[in-house]
Amino acid sequence: MITDLTQGNSRKMLWMFSIPMLLSVIFQQMYNIADSIIAGRFIGEDALAAVGASYPITMIFMAVAVGSNVGCAVVVSRFFGAKQYENVKTAVCTIFLTCIAVSIVMTALGLLLGNRLLTLIQTPENVFANAALYLRIYILGFLFLFLYNICTGIFTSLGDSRTPLYFLIGSSVANIVLDIVFVAVFKMGVAGVAWATFVAQGAASILAFVTLVHRLKQLHTTEPYEKFSASMLSQIALVAIPSVLQQSFVSVGNLFVQSLVNSFGSAVIAGYSAAIKLNTFAVTCFSTLSNGLSSFTAQNIGARKKERIQEGYKAGILLVVIICIPFVLFYFFCSKTAMGLFMDANESQEAIHAGIMFLKIASPFYLIMGIKVMSDGLLRGASAMVYFMTGTFMDLILRVILAYIFAKGLGFGSTGIWMAWPFGWTISMFFSAGFCKLKPWEKKEKSA
Repeated sequence: MITDLTQGNSRKMLWMFSIPMLLSVIFQQMYNIADSIIAGRFIGEDALAAVGASYPITMIFMAVAVGSNVGCAVVVSRFFGAKQYENVKTAVCTIFLTCIAVSIVMTALGLLLGNRLLTLIQTPENVFANAALYLRIYILGFLFLFLYNICTGIFTSLGDSRTPLYFLIGSSVANIVLDIVFVAVFKMGVAGVAWATFVAQGAASILAFVTLVHRLKQLHTTEPYEKFSASMLSQIALVAIPSVLQQSFVSVGNLFVQSLVNSFGSAVIAGYSAAIKLNTFAVTCFSTLSNGLSSFTAQNIGARKKERIQEGYKAGILLVVIICIPFVLFYFFCSKTAMGLFMDANESQEAIHAGIMFLKIASPFYLIMGIKVMSDGLLRGASAMVYFMTGTFMDLILRVILAYIFAKGLGFGSTGIWMAWPFGWTISMFFSAGFCKLKPWEKKEKSA
């Protein structure tokens, strides 16, 4: 269902648009968490550590896919808001052709450099082989990952957040079922976890692509449109490349953090692996709402309805505050229960303690993180990419530097790593929110 976000009550339209996106990411994160639960419960603590050790590397690939998703969505949203449907179709065709080329290059680089990256982040020998196997299978499915994220971005740019939800529900259920079949029944170990994701994601991406092609045919155009446009690619790149760089630099920063975590041994790696999956669940929910605000902002800029932008920002902040409360309460007060999903409390006490400490330190600051990512979403939708990247890099640099200072310099050990998260979120939130108060979309309109 295609939705025009430039009409109707701003809060109602944004919430109705964003909530299906939120449900989509909840299902997506559920099967990501299921991978770790099944690895830890059915294979063992070392398997959980192996999946966790490869996680920051897989996030580099995810960063390219998600960054491209967001960048493409902003450009397509603007054309859709302006009712320029020929440009919408040209942009989509250009995006998909570029997607194929980029995915081939990324897959080749991943297969070539995967083991070297695992060595670079000091992956322990007892989990290295399984981590390398999981990473290799994950990289083989990058084309599906990229294709699915691009389709999702285009759906949301057309105001359709429900179709991706349906695909995510089917993919998530299939992934969990295949996890159990491959690992518990066929005893495929860590490879079974990876192949389950490969198959489920592949099916979802192909179905999403076919559905999107059908949906685009509903946009009636009177003039022929280009199937590939260099100038269109340039417009997309102006937003997509900063988004990809932002996501990638965060992932590279996480590599440094993972290297520091790895220096404390496989038990801390396993605890961090479980806790970071739970943390990512929360942060990804906030980021998804941020993506919804980006599409809302871009459509209204395209329609020259700038008064709706501030209304959407306030509605987005209120929504993210509501969403963050259950995460804070559960992670802080029930952290032991949450970690018990991944590991046996009697056999993995050190790992569980590390994960509990992470959740108790990070979760009280989710409200601050939520405000930050919503501010980033507004800036990205307005194509204020310098402001957007400044706020993001501030968070990343502080978290990496402070993690090393607290853990090694001040001697807090692994707990010092977790302490860096709140500091990075808080300082960068003030920068991002401050940039929003400057209303950069008005300056661009005056310049134009």
